[in-house]
Amino acid sequence: MDKKYILSIDQSTQGTKALLFDEQANLIKRIDKSHEQLINEKGWVSHNPMEIYNNTIEVVKRLLEEAKIDAAQIQGVGISNQRETALAWDRETGNPIGEAIVWQCARGVGICERIEGAGHAESIRRRTGIHLSPYFPAAKIAWILEHQPEAREKAEQGKICYGTVDTWLIYKLTDGKSYKTDYSNASRTQLFDIFNLKWDEDICGWFGIDVKNLAQVCDSDSHFGDTDFEGVLKRPVPIHGVLGDSHGALFGQGCLKPGMMKTTYGTGSSIMMNIGAEPVLSSHGVVTSLAWRMKGKVIYVLEGNLNYTGAVITWLKDDLGMIDSPGETGTIAAEAVQDDRLYLVPAFSGLGAPYWDSRATAALVGMTRTTTRAEVIRAGVECIAYQITDIIKAMCEDAGAAVGELRVDGGPTRNTYLMQFQSDISALTVTVPDAEELSGIGPAYAAGLALGIWDETVFERIRRQEYQPRMAPQIREEKYTGWKEAVSRILTK
Repeated sequence: MDKKYILSIDQSTQGTKALLFDEQANLIKRIDKSHEQLINEKGWVSHNPMEIYNNTIEVVKRLLEEAKIDAAQIQGVGISNQRETALAWDRETGNPIGEAIVWQCARGVGICERIEGAGHAESIRRRTGIHLSPYFPAAKIAWILEHQPEAREKAEQGKICYGTVDTWLIYKLTDGKSYKTDYSNASRTQLFDIFNLKWDEDICGWFGIDVKNLAQVCDSDSHFGDTDFEGVLKRPVPIHGVLGDSHGALFGQGCLKPGMMKTTYGTGSSIMMNIGAEPVLSSHGVVTSLAWRMKGKVIYVLEGNLNYTGAVITWLKDDLGMIDSPGETGTIAAEAVQDDRLYLVPAFSGLGAPYWDSRATAALVGMTRTTTRAEVIRAGVECIAYQITDIIKAMCEDAGAAVGELRVDGGPTRNTYLMQFQSDISALTVTVPDAEELSGIGPAYAAGLALGIWDETVFERIRRQEYQPRMAPQIREEKYTGWKEAVSRILTK
């Protein structure tokens, strides 16, 4: 009997991964390719949409060549994506209109301030579950329409497509036959009513976006179309699982019951808590989104997003030249003075949850004459855990329940200093899976389940390493109070 494989594409901020899973959901092969980060003098962050698409084709081709399997054994495809990055393209030619605006980019702040000035901010939060912010695609798409004459012209003619990276890839991979997104990605656009499960015409109008030009919203495990990756496969196969990267990680982590929580550590971080079939609007600065809709059933989450977590380590390496590789940070942080009260608040493009201050700027707080490179690096590592703890506390308040375990994933989870400090400062058991690729595993699982390749016992195959809190409660309280005081110094509202 021929073997069966599932192919997963994980399109992230830094690059694109192709992942190959066998019938037992074992990861057989992974191929990565990075793409250029386009940052201009204003600090705007962009990506080249065609580079992302071409890299997707390339990593699939290399994957099949290096795995040495028969391409005919591929049964289906899952896709995860960097969610709040937005772009527009010509509906007829499939050519992008300008660059993709990356989720980190706050160039739409003026548009959000205009809409807030018109009195719409609270209506947007109550319908979409998320705070009005340039972080989300609505303001990014509005910016494209306001600043790209070609986009305005195409939109008026009904010849434009716009949305998140999943929609772009689905459109290109199906040669323009499928213009679709899934519920998880739609819920992050700030244009989707998560209670009535539809694009909100009022909100779209406030952003100057014609709802008729938006993609069809589909169940996350539905059939999104067929692709052969431009002839790389011998026959077209179904795209059968699409999830935003953080939702994919939540699903892949097996956080299927209310109260289960995960954090994805990447360039930024997403902290999610499954809250079940009934939405809860946050009153503590986090947001409500759809986890997914599968088999017609909707699951909601509370979520907090951070712009700079792993990106802080990149900043220490590439911009300050303090380290040669991310792997050094754990050792150096452990050697730093541990009772030093230096804090880094990494508001390089404002602060997201739970503060929502897009005009805040970054700061090192608490420097003394004895502060050295080691203490700065330690502050850079620890600020990741502090930010995540802020969000965990907010979610527990909203959900009215405490959690005992935080499931984590992403490259920075290899940093044992960070993981132990995360456990210490949040007073939670932190569990690290034996797989790094949770964002890509989630849509692979969804596709494999939809196609009958495996059943729900697939979630039991992941093994986990545990970190238990070791910090004395008094020290934890002192350190966290110091963090809150440091944050208060940079807030503008």
